[in-house]
Amino acid sequence: MRQHAFGWWAILRLGAVQAAIGAITMLATSLLNRLMVLEYGLAAGIPAGLVAWHYGVQLSRPLWGHGSDVGRRRTPWILAGMVTLGLGALLAVHGVTLLDVSRGQGIALAVFAFTLIGAGVGAAGTSVLALLATGVAPERRAASAAVTWIMMVFGIVVAAGAAGALLDPYSKQRLTAVASGVVGVALLVTILATFRLEGQAPLLRNATHSADPPLSLRQALAEIFADDEARRFTLFIFVSMLAYSMQDLILEPFTGLVFALTPGQSTSLSGLQNGGVLVGMIVSGVGGSAFRGRLPIELRTWTMVGCLGSAAALAGLAVAAWVGPGWPIAANIALLGLCNGAFAVSAIGSMMGLAGAGRSNGEGVRMGVWGTAQAIAFGLGGLIGALGVDVARGAFGRPGMAFAVIFAAEAGLFLASALLAMRTRSQPSPAARLQSVGV
Repeated sequence: MRQHAFGWWAILRLGAVQAAIGAITMLATSLLNRLMVLEYGLAAGIPAGLVAWHYGVQLSRPLWGHGSDVGRRRTPWILAGMVTLGLGALLAVHGVTLLDVSRGQGIALAVFAFTLIGAGVGAAGTSVLALLATGVAPERRAASAAVTWIMMVFGIVVAAGAAGALLDPYSKQRLTAVASGVVGVALLVTILATFRLEGQAPLLRNATHSADPPLSLRQALAEIFADDEARRFTLFIFVSMLAYSMQDLILEPFTGLVFALTPGQSTSLSGLQNGGVLVGMIVSGVGGSAFRGRLPIELRTWTMVGCLGSAAALAGLAVAAWVGPGWPIAANIALLGLCNGAFAVSAIGSMMGLAGAGRSNGEGVRMGVWGTAQAIAFGLGGLIGALGVDVARGAFGRPGMAFAVIFAAEAGLFLASALLAMRTRSQPSPAARLQSVGV
């Protein structure tokens, strides 16, 4: 007997949780990064290393996902993850305020704090996605992915704007107050959004599914890596997210060095790119749901189109690095954002579809494995992009040539991602469906 799926209100509530995660994470990965370098004079590599460390901690995502699978409820893991995330953010703030007193103590506390931040993001984020995977009907998965990602971006933007306005003039006391306010609001939103959510919107899986004995973490991981589809999708997530993140730290320096744009102009182009990402998310989310079952368009197709478009946009940036001023750089960057957004949402929608392909109660572990692949790619991507530009500049002696090489490499990774997406289903195979109900 099939149970009812999440309605749009439930999807919006989970999107609110994603917004809360984004808001708190912004404090650590953006605001404190800036303060450590400018206000406290630390080398840029220290906050960058802390951000990379929080991604490294997210290698624990399969563990958190398995815990929610075994308990067969996601809400306690979401709440525990959010509390851990909030505590880590507040400890990170305290560590920054200690830098004037003792650099060693401040950095040591920051390392511990970013450990908690990584664990909190892993536990809460994995459980939210697992809950979406088990509770959202197939025809709504692309749209639900778009909604939750857009709301996460919205949470980051609102928190960044509010924190930025309230922090002037800067002081340690004001920083602590602002951070406490962001964390407090985010936790309150999470509690309200998840209150009785699972009870009001039963999961989609077969009713007999709940009687299956839970797998151990080792068994669950063995099942995933014995599945050709899951292995290919894990590789796709890693390669595509590596390509997606490699330009994070080099795009604004590129526009400054090659096109001689001012910091304000570069920031405006960054805003244009993010606007394109949002439009791409909306188009892919609506298209992936509206045309499902009506036209031969599936999430895999949207993913491939997003990857191919991103490759074309990055190839354009590689040419722009040669041509310099005169190239339509604003249109090129807007296209990159549009295609990145389309690819990201359709990939998350496909992830939700494949998460239910296991034998029993494996959505959390699968989401954890793919979240781990994404975290590793994000941690490596920015580092490889920045170091690659430095190495290429030393080898070629020309900034344009250096950026062209890195953008071309990213384009190649996106082409490889499109090929991997072509071979990956966005839904469980028939055999997997039969296996999941014990046939």
